Amino acid sequence: MKNLFSHFALLRGLALLALLKAVPALHATNGMNMEGYGPVATAMGGTSLAYDNGTAGLINNPATLGLMEGNARLDLALGILGPHIDVTSPATSPNIFGVAANQTAKSSATAFFMPAMGYTRRSGNLVYGVGLFGQGGMGCEYDENSWRGLGFSLKNRTEVSVGRLIVPLVYKVNDKLQIGATADFMWAGMDLKMAMSGNQFFDLVMPTSQRFGHASGGIVNSFGQIMASLPAGTSVDYAYFNFSNGSPFTGEARSYGYGGKIGVLYAPSPELSLGLTYHTESRLSDMTAKGDTLSFQLNIPGMGQMPQTLSGDFRVRNFQWPAMLGAGLAWHPAPRWLVAADIREIFWQDVMQDFSMSFVASGAAANGPFAGQNLDAVLYQNWDNQTVVMLGAAYEASDKLTVRFGGNFGSNPVPDTYLNCLFPAIVKTHLTAGLGWKFDDRSSVDASFTYGFKVDTVNGAGSGVSHSQTNLQVMYSRRF
Repeated sequence: MKNLFSHFALLRGLALLALLKAVPALHATNGMNMEGYGPVATAMGGTSLAYDNGTAGLINNPATLGLMEGNARLDLALGILGPHIDVTSPATSPNIFGVAANQTAKSSATAFFMPAMGYTRRSGNLVYGVGLFGQGGMGCEYDENSWRGLGFSLKNRTEVSVGRLIVPLVYKVNDKLQIGATADFMWAGMDLKMAMSGNQFFDLVMPTSQRFGHASGGIVNSFGQIMASLPAGTSVDYAYFNFSNGSPFTGEARSYGYGGKIGVLYAPSPELSLGLTYHTESRLSDMTAKGDTLSFQLNIPGMGQMPQTLSGDFRVRNFQWPAMLGAGLAWHPAPRWLVAADIREIFWQDVMQDFSMSFVASGAAANGPFAGQNLDAVLYQNWDNQTVVMLGAAYEASDKLTVRFGGNFGSNPVPDTYLNCLFPAIVKTHLTAGLGWKFDDRSSVDASFTYGFKVDTVNGAGSGVSHSQTNLQVMYSRRF
């Protein structure tokens, strides 16, 4: 217990550092989850539930932290994420977007940098510590002059990110059994610049349509009254939802909350270990963004185009991270070999049925008849639960060099019908590889490379969506 309290000041300092660091928006490939956390695990297909993979155990299976060698460990990591996303306008022209057929828009969001850190320390049969990790997310950005701008120079952009500050406690029951748990402080951020054509907007507000979502509220009612008073032939060019600060570190809309994990590690023999973990569903507050805009443009016969921009506040309701149940094994078939396998069930169905957002116009005179009124919009998502199988192996080529490789295979949780090209999360298959190099008994470096194979699909609006990804992680470790 003396060691526990003597190092409290160091943990407090690390926790403060973690709170001050920001986790940028991520572009993940097991739905919104990353295919792996930490380069040791990621190089082995993301497997991590039944062997020592460093402080990444904080976000994988906390019980594996009990396998740490030595008295303490510090990991500093950096990930470089490279999504490649294209979206093609529907083959028919005119179409629901009011643009020419078969135009391709390429997302310019192709490189993101993700820091992570973890520190753990042993005191008798206990291991404790702190860590900061990016959980995952999704997003992209399309140029205002691409077809996604609908001919009105409207930039389309999304970034969704979730981060965790994690405090673990692991207890060694005996030489075969370890149990662990974490308390996670969570935060989420979101940027959104979303252009809807007039046809898309009417799909939301017309009760006889509503194929992809629905909208209601005072703004919708007032909008209908205004449309009824205008000349026949009046149309809507677009509606534009805009809350975005452009920062790679924090979203314009933010929320905070908590979650947790429990884990078990059982080793019936020195050659075999089994891991089991459960991650709880998050408890995040609603995301809020203040002082942003909702715009639309009418096209009135004899008067031309009449744009209107409303200022006000957005709220994204009940965005949560799903629960996850995972089991894994690790086997040493020979002295220099490690083979691992995990299976995980991610419960997207419980949290990704709808994307629900509201806007309340301020009382400013510039908002005209819409001042103080609201719009509540829902975009259907209807994600399925996702099963992910992870396989990996490591070979100690020498006392200093370890070679790792693996594969990550998941079902696609996003139904084609409701896939929005601003929220791509459809990559299913990954190949992974990596290296570990020991400088000495105390310090080492590990790296992983992942290729997420391209998935092509067509959504319910007729748009073609293509997504592939290349990711790199590098980590320096110091043991004490």
